[in-house]
Amino acid sequence: MIRAILFTNYDVKNTLQIIEEFQKCHLDHPIGKFFGECTELKIKLDRCFRQEKSIKRKANFEQSKKLKERLQAMRKEAAEKSSEEKFMGA
Repeated sequence: MIRAILFTNYDVKNTLQIIEEFQKCHLDHPIGKFFGECTELKIKLDRCFRQEKSIKRKANFEQSKKLKERLQAMRKEAAEKSSEEKFMGA
């Protein structure tokens, strides 16, 4: 349940509801769950988690892009300082 709460960009209430229905289905159908009794709910739940993963992947990509840009700027600055020191020392 906690993993659904982490992301607010998609329908969290719907995901939580599906999780609860899926868990209830497993409790109500201890044998039937092995024969497809809860399959529809499982498919819906997988879709929710796929959407969550997609959102998380996109956020991670954006964060890594910002970090990469920051590192490149730091490297460029360090290279400029290094060349200035060589120029001053020569």
